[in-house]
Amino acid sequence: MKDLLNYLFEGNRLSREKAKEVLISVGKGAHSEIEFASLLTVYRMRPISPAELAGFREAMLDLCLSTDLSAYNTIDIVGTGGDGKNTFNISTLASFIVAGAGYKVAKHGNYAVSSTSGSSNVLEYLGYKFSNDKFKLENELEKAGITFLHAPLFHPAMKYIAPVRKALKVKTFFNILGPMTNPSFPKYQVLGVYNNEVFELYKEVYKTSRMAFHIINSLDGYDEISLTGKTHFASNLSEGEFSPSDFGFSKITPNELFGGNNIEEAAKIFTDILSGKGTNAQNNVVIANAALGIKTIEPKKTLRECVEIATESLNNGKALQSLKNFIL
Repeated sequence: MKDLLNYLFEGNRLSREKAKEVLISVGKGAHSEIEFASLLTVYRMRPISPAELAGFREAMLDLCLSTDLSAYNTIDIVGTGGDGKNTFNISTLASFIVAGAGYKVAKHGNYAVSSTSGSSNVLEYLGYKFSNDKFKLENELEKAGITFLHAPLFHPAMKYIAPVRKALKVKTFFNILGPMTNPSFPKYQVLGVYNNEVFELYKEVYKTSRMAFHIINSLDGYDEISLTGKTHFASNLSEGEFSPSDFGFSKITPNELFGGNNIEEAAKIFTDILSGKGTNAQNNVVIANAALGIKTIEPKKTLRECVEIATESLNNGKALQSLKNFIL
């Protein structure tokens, strides 16, 4: 590790293969916490390269407790967090809408990074029991159309990584690595990122991916389609911008996306939206994100057709029923 650190501190970059090798050794406990902290410090001093990020991603996927759900052709709708906006659980709500529409969702998530409540926070509060038992996950997909992979249960390497991240108390490349490491290897993915730098990194990593994907970043800094302005997107098919009007919606204000002051308020917003008690702005933003998920799965459908499917799932109670079947 000493030679590697000297190499990096001299301004050199790692190849994809070397980055993978390094993080695998870290994930197996081969280095001290001080050595690993020094490695993380390198990437606070300079941006991570696409090749390095791709290698680190491959390492985490090699080290994870992989769970084959390929028979279900699942989608993951996930954001990096870290946008500091404290929005309600938009991607998680969109996931239940997509599941209610008849598609299969394998959501990968964790506790909150920058908001009051991350996906793991709200689902745990509502009574969901985290598990890495494949039979339970498959049963949820069968009954609810959705399952949830709580990241700490699927990434044993984090026992060596998490203490150092916690001690450093600064952003590291792991803040953007999580959404890329779904241990069920979904066929489709919608990935929300919080700035253009991360957007370009994701785009470079995913351009060689075999999965169908959409990478999204609202131009005013949200890691999802916020409807507060335009959203930059890139997929395996195209790149461009979405405006709220592309979904048939009006522009909304940031305060309409407020996620609550605590987990209780966040959970109430979550269940209110699925129960038909959400505001127009809340409903529209989750429908927009769900519609893009459906569009990722069915690219031949128009965006407006996908909006109609998502709207029906929410308005007819199918998304709420998916949650009820999921929590049982």
